[in-house]
Amino acid sequence: MKILGLESSGLVASVAVVEDGIVRAEYTTDYKKTHSQTLLPMLDEVKQMIDLDLESVDAIAISAGPGSFTGLRIGAATAKGLGLALNKPLVEVPTLEGLAFNLWGSADLICPIMDARRNQVYTGIYEFTADGEKMELQVVQEQCAEDIRELLDALNRMGRCVIFLGDGVPVYREAIQQNLQVPYRLAPAGSNRQRAASVATLGALYYEQGRVVSARDHQPEYLRKSQAERNLKE
Repeated sequence: MKILGLESSGLVASVAVVEDGIVRAEYTTDYKKTHSQTLLPMLDEVKQMIDLDLESVDAIAISAGPGSFTGLRIGAATAKGLGLALNKPLVEVPTLEGLAFNLWGSADLICPIMDARRNQVYTGIYEFTADGEKMELQVVQEQCAEDIRELLDALNRMGRCVIFLGDGVPVYREAIQQNLQVPYRLAPAGSNRQRAASVATLGALYYEQGRVVSARDHQPEYLRKSQAERNLKE
């Protein structure tokens, strides 16, 4: 099985190909260029480096949101265009699940946080459970937009050690230090941001489970209205 993964939900732009449990290629940047400048050139570079025939992929896994409205739209347009042109299905991977999967095998709670501004974060709470030789990602709290203080209160009530990752960590580090009463750790540089390899790996699992959509039907999961929509309503 060969899955193409695309990630553009935040500051990170990332493209990966996972084939039969092996990451054949991954190209990730976290820089000031827009995803409209980076995503397709990165895909073309990956395609050339591993002689990838896009017709050979079984599905396209897309980080489906939440996240940056512009980033999600660029990723969705790219995935939908490829899916329609190649007649391939899309696998919608929730952004926070993809982030949590970076910490595969952890015994602690995993709490990815993305800065949603106004003291809010896009977040979810996850853990890995063992089933023989397999480890499965379990959802403890579904991804949502939540006030950082409410999230920390919920984690305090759970009473377990937690690992934080995501671009919201540096923004809300002080709030975590001041309000969290349970032990916690911060994920290191190699696993603290979005990665298309994780999106593609989860995408392969979900593809086997039949969790696919047509390219025409895919829509990003924003979780809340855009700033422009909120301003218009006000």
